[in-house]
Formats: sequence, structure tokens, C-alpha cells
Amino acid sequence: MSSEFISVFMFATMMVLLMTGQRVFGVIGFVGTAAALLLWGEGSFEMPFNASFQVLNWYPLITVPFFIFMGYMMSESGIASNLYRMFHVWFGSISGGLALGTIGLMVLISCINGLSVAGMAIGATIALPELRRRGYDKVMVTGVIQAGSSLGILIPPSVVLVLYAMIARQPVLQLWLAGVLPGLMMATIFAVYIYVRCRLNPALGPALSEEERSKITWGEKISLLREGIIPLVIFGLMMGMFLTGVTSLVESSAVGALLTILAAIIERKLTWQVMENSLRNTLLVTCMFMWIILAALCFSAVYDGLGAVRSIENLLVKTWEFDPWTILILMLISFIFLGAFLDDTAMLVIVAPLYIPLVIKMGFNPIWFGILYTVTCQIAYITPPFGYNLFLMRAMAPPDITLMDIYRSIVPFFFLMVISLILLIAFPQISLWLPQQYVGK
Repeated sequence: MSSEFISVFMFATMMVLLMTGQRVFGVIGFVGTAAALLLWGEGSFEMPFNASFQVLNWYPLITVPFFIFMGYMMSESGIASNLYRMFHVWFGSISGGLALGTIGLMVLISCINGLSVAGMAIGATIALPELRRRGYDKVMVTGVIQAGSSLGILIPPSVVLVLYAMIARQPVLQLWLAGVLPGLMMATIFAVYIYVRCRLNPALGPALSEEERSKITWGEKISLLREGIIPLVIFGLMMGMFLTGVTSLVESSAVGALLTILAAIIERKLTWQVMENSLRNTLLVTCMFMWIILAALCFSAVYDGLGAVRSIENLLVKTWEFDPWTILILMLISFIFLGAFLDDTAMLVIVAPLYIPLVIKMGFNPIWFGILYTVTCQIAYITPPFGYNLFLMRAMAPPDITLMDIYRSIVPFFFLMVISLILLIAFPQISLWLPQQYVGK
């Protein structure tokens, strides 16, 4: 039985089981372990345990719970609410201003959290009710929140890029720097689209009335601006200490978590309930994240044993004789397809060890490829029928927002993300300029 046939059979089995509604880590781990037992007998039963030791040796993974905690502490303590209130006051006077403020909120949350989950939760619980109350079109704002929250896996401190750095053996800092300009570029593209669309059709995003604007004093504006700067100060201190070498990556994440707690104390919003909810949610998300990594490592270990990397290289380069750019495009398309079924973490641990050696051999920059991978994950997050953000939004949205509304809402943002991806492919320096400046310095 050829390794190609076994690979196809494993992926087909995984997809079928995922469609039954089973948990992602359970399906991936089961398929990997079962395939190992069928191929190599009882001795291969130790492969999952070996994968667990590999996870324990990935020291940078300690950053994951700290970054997740920062996002939930901001949400539970109400700091995120203050952020949204700041954008509401400063941008509400223009058509679509609150939607623009939502994109700004998502960017700031991304600078603290590193995942899309917290951004989605904050957007759905804080921004969505306020936008609806202000008469914003429900389809448009649902798309804004889904697209904006996806920025969390691109803008530093992205947890996905930390994991990619460990698998690809690339510097985390360079990957984070590579994500800054693409993340800001995508946020700007989203903002321009929202502004133009609301200018053409003001009913989609009505501005605050003259009466409401007159009630907001300059003192209140300045006070909210001060509160809105807090997350930027936390991010600046955390990244500044890391960039200057004062702290390591793990130490920087711990500093960020501590600063978020201090901010909640200063704002007099830290209670036992806030701390308990933040810790509970952090534990739930972190455990899910770790289980997925463990299962995916077991799955990819079977692939390595089959010689799948060599098989893929022979198939694409020697048998089909594809040129490097065609192979790169096929890789990105496969990410979008797999991302409709798999979590980005699982997909990365399964597929990246197969693709990255080939990417390097073809002469592409692995830092640049990491950003392309992350953007395709963002596209997959909002791609029907099984996009990750689609179902998160369905679970959090009010009953009057239907699944069809959610599907319709992401159509323009899907194309905006594809345009962003094309720009990053055509102009690699968008991703590579900052890392090159840092390395040169």
C-alpha cells in the first residue's frame, strides 16, 4: 500500500469523522493512533505519548495561557468596554463610525490577546448590541466583527505565529514583526471599505445625532482617551522589554498578564468574580489548544513515518513538474480548504512539517510563508460552510441574526482578504521590511 494512498485514506477518514460533530482533537488523535497501530503494530501505541513529551519540551508554549488571560481579563474587567466607548465617542459623528471603531477595537484586542476567540467574544457581547441599538445594518456589522476578530492571529503577539516559529524553527520576533504591516494593512482595507460603503448608503451605519454629540463633553472625551491608551501602554511595555532583550518571550507574556491585572486594579474593576471568570476561560481555551496540538503531533508523526514529505515533493516537483509559484498557490488553496474543517492550530501542526521543508527548498522565505499561511487561516475562518468564526458568531449572536445572515455578512470581507493575500504574494516586502530592518539594526 503506497504512502500516498494511506495519506488520502487518513485525511478522508478524518473529514468524515469531523462531519459527525466529534471534537477536533479526538478525531485527529484517534485517526493518527489507529493508523499507527494498523501500520506498525502494538509498539506504535507509544507515538501519542512521545508527542506529549514533545509538547512539554516546547517551552514557548507557556506564553499561550498568559496571552489568552490578558484578553479575557480585559473583557471581564470592563477595560474592553471602555475601549469601545472611546471609539464610540470619537468616531460616532461620522457615518459608519461605530463600525470603524469596532475595527479599531479589534486591532487593540489583537495587540493584547494573540487569538481570535477573545476578539470575537468582545465584539459579539459589547459591540454587536450597541451597533444594533444604533440602527446599524445587522448583516454588515456581523461581517465587521467576524473579519475584525480574525486579525488576532496575525497582529503580534500572535499565538499562531509562536507555534509556527517552533515548527519552522524561525525567530518568533521576526514573525511577529512580519505580521505588523500586513495586519495594519488589512485593518485599513476593512476600514476604507466600511467608510466608503456607509458614505454611499448612510442607512447602513447612521452617525450619532446632533443631540447625542452635544451631550458628550470634551472632558469625557479626554477621560475615555486616557482609558483607551491603557492597552497600548501594556502592549508597548511588553514588546519593548522583549525587543530590547530585557525579558525573554515567556517573561514578556508574564509581564503583560501582570500589567493587565494592574490596569484592572487601577481602574477599580478587579473583583474575585472577574478573576475567577478570566482564569476559568483561560483554562478552558488553553486546554483545548494543548489537546489539539497533542493530537495533531501524533497525526503528523505517522505522516513522517510514511515519508510523506518526500512523497509530496516527488509528486509536485518530479511527477507533475509544477513550478515553485504554482506549488505555493496550491499550498495556500489547501490551507483554505482544510481550514474549513480544522482549527488553525491543528492544521498548522499537521501540514506545516510537510510544506515548510519544500518551501525552503524552492527558495521562498519561511518568514514570508508564515504570514501567507496566517492570512489563509483568516480566510478559512470566514469561509462557509464550516468556518471557525462563522460558528462562533452563530453561538454568540442574538436569535434574529440567522445563519444565512452570517454567511451573507462575510462575502465582501472574504474578497477583501483575498485581495490582501494577493498583495502580500505580489509584494513580499510588506511582510519582510520590518524584520529586515530589525535584523539589519
